[in-house]
Amino acid sequence: MPNITLSVPPDLYRRMKKHPGIKWSEVARRAIAEYLAKIEAEELSSDELLSLLGEDFRKELESMPVEEYEKALKKTRGAEWKRLSTHQRPD
Repeated sequence: MPNITLSVPPDLYRRMKKHPGIKWSEVARRAIAEYLAKIEAEELSSDELLSLLGEDFRKELESMPVEEYEKALKKTRGAEWKRLSTHQRPD
């Protein structure tokens, strides 16, 4: 199964740590599946998608300088290229 990295604010992380019995990866997997079901069930506009992602996400996105976005995009592309170029396909 492929892995993803998920960043959460420190306060949220501390709250999650108070519940060690919960499989947080399963919670995230279900939430992602629910969002995908909503998105795939109907065509959403960018505004509708941003609404689903929440006001905090919208504010963070709007406040992010273009240069920071470009830097993050380059870093992500580089990491993905490295991951894919070192991955061995099973025969």
